[in-house]
Amino acid sequence: MMGFFGFLQRPDLGQGLERFAATPNALLLDVRTQEEYADGHIPESRNLPLQTLGRTELLPPARETPLFVYCLSGVRSRQAAGLLRRMGYTDVTDLGGICNYHGKVVK
Repeated sequence: MMGFFGFLQRPDLGQGLERFAATPNALLLDVRTQEEYADGHIPESRNLPLQTLGRTELLPPARETPLFVYCLSGVRSRQAAGLLRRMGYTDVTDLGGICNYHGKVVK
């Protein structure tokens, strides 16, 4: 059971990245700003700042494409995941924030 404070629990980014790596045709979306992305991002991620998600030409046309979303702390990734679901994407995973990530980053 989720419990009263279950909503405070954040996803485990490491486990989510393992699922991303094992999912065929999945996209890893970094919804931070371009500047944040340039400072360091997870390998294989694509930068789509939260403000640009409404521009459907930047997103895959197949609504069943698995999308894995992260940001800095988890706030924007949660917003992005909700927006993507409202846009009709059926396989969206909120990975939370990169702030607790200790793996490889690319600059």
